[in-house]
Amino acid sequence: TTPTGTKPTQTPSQSGVPAGYPHTKEGAQSAAANYTVALGSDGMFDKDRRPEILTAVYTSQVAAQRTARLDKVYSDKDFLARIGLAPDGSAPDGLTFISRSSPLGTKAESYSDTKASVAVWYSTLFGFAGESTQHPVTESWYTTTFELTWTGQDWKVDDDKQEEGPTPVNGDQRVSSSEDMQKAVEQFGGFTYAR
Repeated sequence: TTPTGTKPTQTPSQSGVPAGYPHTKEGAQSAAANYTVALGSDGMFDKDRRPEILTAVYTSQVAAQRTARLDKVYSDKDFLARIGLAPDGSAPDGLTFISRSSPLGTKAESYSDTKASVAVWYSTLFGFAGESTQHPVTESWYTTTFELTWTGQDWKVDDDKQEEGPTPVNGDQRVSSSEDMQKAVEQFGGFTYAR
């Protein structure tokens, strides 16, 4: 349960994206946090998983629009080459592709029984772990504001807008080796977030 004592989610829905959020302000914030994780995952680069994720996150009409648009983006060989992926979206041999988002906090900008606007502040890891990588894993910070609607007994996204930051000062920690980064990605799973 959450710190408020309410159950945040029931069971994972399509493609493992948590669903069944409470019809509350906290439920809307939990949905936005978990949708941030899903949309920032490596599953978005998989042509079979991507439509499942989009269907789990967005309202049906928006999911259809986003699927058509993102299929064009993620099948563009020039785009895939720029970020280091093969034309089929796979990682080069010997490298581990990493794309993860970790929410740090949420804020309800507005809330009603049918609509909610929720901002999520989060960090991302993106790149490749491996000795021969030309695209090492880097960290970035963003805030995405989700416009959510209550439909089908759950919160779904109508629209979202991303902006950079707030970004903290880099610390003085030693950068991990590619081997340690690969092990971390393989050994550490993600979380279901609840407000």
